[in-house]
Formats: sequence, C-alpha cells, structure tokens
Amino acid sequence: MHIELRHLRTIRAIERAGGLARAADLLNMTQSALSHQVKGLEDQAGVELFVRRSKPMRLSAAGQRMLRLADRILPEIDAMEEEFRALRSGKTGRLHIAIECHACFDWLLPVLELFRRSWPEVDVDIRPGLAFGALPALMRQEVDLVISSDPEDLPGVTFNPLFDYEPRVVAAATNALAQKEEVCAEDFRDQVLITYPVDRSRLDVFTELLGPAKVEPRAIRQVELTAVILMLVASDRGIAVLPDWVLRDVKASPDYVTRPLSGRPVKRLYGATRGDDATEPFMAHFLRLGRSEPVKMQR
Repeated sequence: MHIELRHLRTIRAIERAGGLARAADLLNMTQSALSHQVKGLEDQAGVELFVRRSKPMRLSAAGQRMLRLADRILPEIDAMEEEFRALRSGKTGRLHIAIECHACFDWLLPVLELFRRSWPEVDVDIRPGLAFGALPALMRQEVDLVISSDPEDLPGVTFNPLFDYEPRVVAAATNALAQKEEVCAEDFRDQVLITYPVDRSRLDVFTELLGPAKVEPRAIRQVELTAVILMLVASDRGIAVLPDWVLRDVKASPDYVTRPLSGRPVKRLYGATRGDDATEPFMAHFLRLGRSEPVKMQR
C-alpha cells in the first residue's frame, strides 16, 4: 500500500468537513477528483475508509486508523514546512558560537542579548569547550561562528573583522607599576602574572611580549573568572593583561591603575564563518552588532 501525504490530508479534510463537497472546497479541488482519489485509496487498502450511508459522512474503523496516522504525521510535516519557509526568509537558523578567549564573554553576552530581541527564533548556543579546536569544528559544521584574534588561511573559512582593541596591564594602585607611564617586558620579572587557565602559547602576553624578550614573570597564577582576576589585582596579589573592553568599569576606580604595554600593540578580533554564511540575514546582523556594541564598551 502506497500512502502519500495528500491521502492523509484528504482523510483529515473529509472528517473535518463531514462530506465530500465541503472537503473538496477545503482542498481546492473538484468533488469528482476527490471522489476518485478516495476510491483509489480504498482500492489500495482493500477496505472501505468511510461509511457512506451516514450523514454527515463518517470514517470507518479503518478510516479512523488512518486519521490517527494523519493527526500524528501532518502536524510534524506542517511544522517542518514552516521551518523551511522561515529558513528561506532568513527568520530562523542556528548560531552556535565557539570562542577562543575567556574575556570574550564580557562583550559577547550583551551582544547576544541584543541579537535575541531581533532574532528570537534563531537557535543560539556558546561552545566554550571547543575553544582550542574551534576552527576545525567550524569546518565540520559543528559550530557556525568562531570568535578569534588569530586569523588563519583556511579553505572555505572567512575571517570577518569585528573591532580593534588594546591589551592593557591592570595593577593595584599600590603596585610599583602605578608609577610607570607604560609597561615593558622587563617590568614583569618581579610580578605575579594572573592569566586565564590556558596554555601560554594561546596568550598574546607570552607570544608577543614576554617570549620574544625572554622574560619570565616571578610567578604565574591561573584564574577562570575575570571578576576574580580583578579582585586579586585590587588586593595586589598580582597583575594581569586584559583587553581594554574588560577594564571599562575599573578605569575610574581608585583601587586600580591601567597602563599600556610598550609599543602600544593593537589587536583585532574576528568572527570566522564558513564561506558565504556571513551574508545570511541573522548572521550579518550579529556581525554588525559585534562590530558596534563592543566599541561602546571601550569608551
């Protein structure tokens, strides 16, 4: 027996309409064509699906069985069709994000809150567990966007510029670095450096400053949360190097000083996407928010 979706829709329409004439109107077809379709379906099934002698027209036991099938399957088909229409119109989709920096949470969450208001039907998720296998995960379509400051030449991957930022040293107001206008690599020798719990090969302060200068801090302390890092810094338990957007709330605090690194390095953050995904309406909107909102946090 070969059952098609149109057969299930026919059964449902006749049951709801109570007769062939009204059901034909609901299905936008002639009564003759509908009768022919019903007869063909009954011939396939080998049983009657309707009790024709009753008014309104009633389903037989076999017809009731098919109606239960229609009631189970058709809503799922209708929902899938609506989802596909939404996908074609750009109203819905998936935005799973992997990040390559702990500090990114400080600007990413406010951006996502703004994004959610405009795109409530987009499935959003953050995948910090993929932080250092993020780009391979993007290419495997496990995630849709990677936040990174280290662009690579990868086939099929586009690094969309978001914004520039400045890494700055933050120290307690009582720390010796408070007397300096800027901080150089040598100034770290007598300091405890507080970092996020990642390998030093992923931290710019090591790869771009301390490593080339062959300078090792007095000690390194790893801390998961930005708020805890700042609390330890305020107590003069160490210093940290953080993006300027993270330090927006401590600039005016008497407990802290922030100082530029020597050479005033400027970094750029990117949103990496697959191919032309950046042109999808919801992705393009997210990237626009990702360019504008963090800049406000730097002021």
